[in-house]
Amino acid sequence: MNVTLRQLRVFMEVARLASFSRAGQKIGLTQSAVSRSIRELEDELGLKLLDRTTREVVLTDAGMNLVASVSRLLGELDGALREIREIGEQRRGRVVVAAAPTVSARVMPLAVAECNLRHRYIALSLRDEVQNDVLRKVKTGEVDFGVVIAPVLDPMAADGLLLEPVMTDSFSVVCRDDHALAQRDEVGWGALQGERLVLLDHASGSRPLIEKVFHDHGIEPEIVQEMAHPASVFGLVDARVGISVMPDLALPPPAGLALVSRPLVPTAERTVALVRRRDRSLSPAADAVWQIVREVPLKLGPSN
Repeated sequence: MNVTLRQLRVFMEVARLASFSRAGQKIGLTQSAVSRSIRELEDELGLKLLDRTTREVVLTDAGMNLVASVSRLLGELDGALREIREIGEQRRGRVVVAAAPTVSARVMPLAVAECNLRHRYIALSLRDEVQNDVLRKVKTGEVDFGVVIAPVLDPMAADGLLLEPVMTDSFSVVCRDDHALAQRDEVGWGALQGERLVLLDHASGSRPLIEKVFHDHGIEPEIVQEMAHPASVFGLVDARVGISVMPDLALPPPAGLALVSRPLVPTAERTVALVRRRDRSLSPAADAVWQIVREVPLKLGPSN
């Protein structure tokens, strides 16, 4: 049996409108083309589906049965096609994104919220990872893409990856509110000489940039603790172990701690970048999330 989808749709339109001419106008066919399609369908089935007079078109018993069956089948088919179209329109799928901790704190929550608003059928899963792990998981395909601090100074770590900068971020000193530096509106990098420092460790994308600024300003840092996550740094600073240099995206410090932040001058910037494999295209859903993350700086505003 060689019944086509086109024939069934034409038949359903004629049955709905009870007119060959009106059905043709609705679906963009001539009346003769509609008649031919119905005749071919009836010939294929070996049944009379419509009784046509000069005044009206009436369904036969076989035609009424076919309407009931085809209506259900076309409904299921249209639903399946809508689902496929939603995939093509970037509205359905599971996306996994890994981001460095300081980026996860400010950038990714906005991206997750925006994704929930725009794409209800995208399941976005966020992985909070140190930078080296983000790069590794992007390379192995464990995540769709990552958000890191650029430049990636290790050539091997960046090999085969495509980075797209999306925003810049500055650094501030974090100290207790009773520390001498807390009384200043801004702090020069040179003022950190001789201070006990609690810093993010070398797995952080910020650490190499901070060390470069220290070198450029002739600072020999006294580093007393190195931690993987900002929350641990804030706790140690609050406990008077030392002061810290933190990217502004990691601020403000948690409520309840006696901490303040002051901008470091001259301004030193780091770049936040999206990263994905160079040899692999993003899925439509992952590309939709990628576009959302690109827009987050507009929502953060100029002060970040």
